[in-house]
Amino acid sequence: MVNPTHASAVLSRFPVADLNLAVETRRPDGSPTLLFAHGFGQTRGAWNGAATALAAAGCRCVTFDSRGHGESDRVPGGADPHSGYHMDQFADDLQRLAAAQPEPPILVGASMGGLLGIVIAGEVRPAPFRALVLVDITPRWETAGVERILAFMQAHPDGFADYAEASEQIAAYLPQRRERKSEEQLRPLLREGADGRLRWHWDPALLAGDLVQESERYQPLLQAAAAKIDVPVLLLSGARSDVVSRTTVDEFLQLVPHAQHVELSHATHMVAGDANDAFTREVVRFVQSLDPSADRLRAGAVQP
Repeated sequence: MVNPTHASAVLSRFPVADLNLAVETRRPDGSPTLLFAHGFGQTRGAWNGAATALAAAGCRCVTFDSRGHGESDRVPGGADPHSGYHMDQFADDLQRLAAAQPEPPILVGASMGGLLGIVIAGEVRPAPFRALVLVDITPRWETAGVERILAFMQAHPDGFADYAEASEQIAAYLPQRRERKSEEQLRPLLREGADGRLRWHWDPALLAGDLVQESERYQPLLQAAAAKIDVPVLLLSGARSDVVSRTTVDEFLQLVPHAQHVELSHATHMVAGDANDAFTREVVRFVQSLDPSADRLRAGAVQP
């Protein structure tokens, strides 16, 4: 069916091991395929601007909500440390989605989505991705930046009285954004509870999983996986990010010496949201560098 919010996007349900994921496809006849994986606590909507622009440029763009996020199913008993949310589940979901595409996709992964891409591209052979675009994430990250994100996610357990209150809190968290989110923009991010209050779209049990509680123990695994990546890589970082730094970027480039790195001067960790035009232009350039025939992509469709 066609998503009424984004008329060119086809929404479907994709079955994975134990649940279904919400998946949107733009320009289903396009090529190459870009598979977008969002960050922890986000939804596929984080990619709306980029996916729309890149589809207009000629790419087939696939976005999805990770398990426990947005319109995708939640894990039953997700708060149970044994049966709840674990990194291998998210990685398996992403591999299945990649394998279902008509060609090996270029993974565009932000934060958590990028970490999953690093693990899969490093450990799985043949690699299910043609290339990686990592969006403001490296195998080792700055703890303070991640703690700031988690503090915001944990700050409103009772939700919000209305959309205006939610918009105010998001504006305080993202002061670099000039415009506040409208009610229409917030609807996909919030759910109304039986008490009439609005709460985030993600399963609260996610905060109890090892993705949060033991995340830093994954860093050696991620570094080892990064050193084995043999597909083309573009790292796009935000100059104002508090999650990656010059130090973590340099470490990554030592592990993956063939990787390209571009720093976007006006972006924070929320690169695509802060600098979508610059972000999409860099993705088009990278895609064109992979295949001379990709010159057919209409780079002019991405605003200068």
